[in-house]
Amino acid sequence: MTSEHKIQNDIRVALSKHQCTVFRVNVGSVKTPDGRFFSAGVPSGHPDLYGFRWSDHQVFYIEVKNEKGKPRADQIRFHEMLTKREIIHGVARSTEDAVKIVSDGLVGYGFKDYGDK
Repeated sequence: MTSEHKIQNDIRVALSKHQCTVFRVNVGSVKTPDGRFFSAGVPSGHPDLYGFRWSDHQVFYIEVKNEKGKPRADQIRFHEMLTKREIIHGVARSTEDAVKIVSDGLVGYGFKDYGDK
């Protein structure tokens, strides 16, 4: 089974070759000197990759999953928010999925079985 990390890196390269700028999202918890933790990064459920097409500056979001991966509840909520605003996004399990989502301007690709109403 291919790791999500490898799929994500392959997608970044593929979308860059298709005239897109792509950013990888970094998240995590940081321990402060006094022992408290705080979360750094984007809101819960934010997709793994985001970027824009050079041709029209249209923004897109890509949630990367391997063959068996399923979106979490917070990722489905984020998808529902993006869908309401008709923002290009979807679940990509391959470079082909990601290129299709971005090139065709798809909204919610791959989320059909995970909470669409």
